[in-house]
Amino acid sequence: MSEMILNTAKTARQLVQQQVQAIPEELFDIQTAGFNNTIRWNVGHMIYWMDKYSTLSFASPSAIPDSYDTLFNSGTKPLDWTFAPPTKEELVEMLTAQTSRLSELTPEMLGEKLSTPFALGPFQFNTSGDLLNFKLIHEAFHLGTISSQLKVLTR
Repeated sequence: MSEMILNTAKTARQLVQQQVQAIPEELFDIQTAGFNNTIRWNVGHMIYWMDKYSTLSFASPSAIPDSYDTLFNSGTKPLDWTFAPPTKEELVEMLTAQTSRLSELTPEMLGEKLSTPFALGPFQFNTSGDLLNFKLIHEAFHLGTISSQLKVLTR
């Protein structure tokens, strides 16, 4: 089962990479009606949280710039940005690097207890696998949002 979760994580991230690479960068910063953020924000948010969950789950050192917290943490929005966000190319490089790091995970690592359970609203995650599974759901939501934004922008 753990092997399947890892394969799903890699496949999901590859789908994100393909989608993001296919989007022209001129569409990354257009915030359309009905959406709280932009495509760039959603991509950066996925990168930010994959890094945070990896740090929590696998004691990996953070591999993203400190600025990602200000730009892409929950509750942030492009209207509040006071400095330039990463380019599409930089975001794609981060996605690729994170996909490579997923390949370093083993099924045994997913069963490991977190040093401190991670609480998110009414939910509590106790193992690395629990958190990775949640990350996959979280990423799917944001990929769906990006797909919806793209439909609005290109009709």
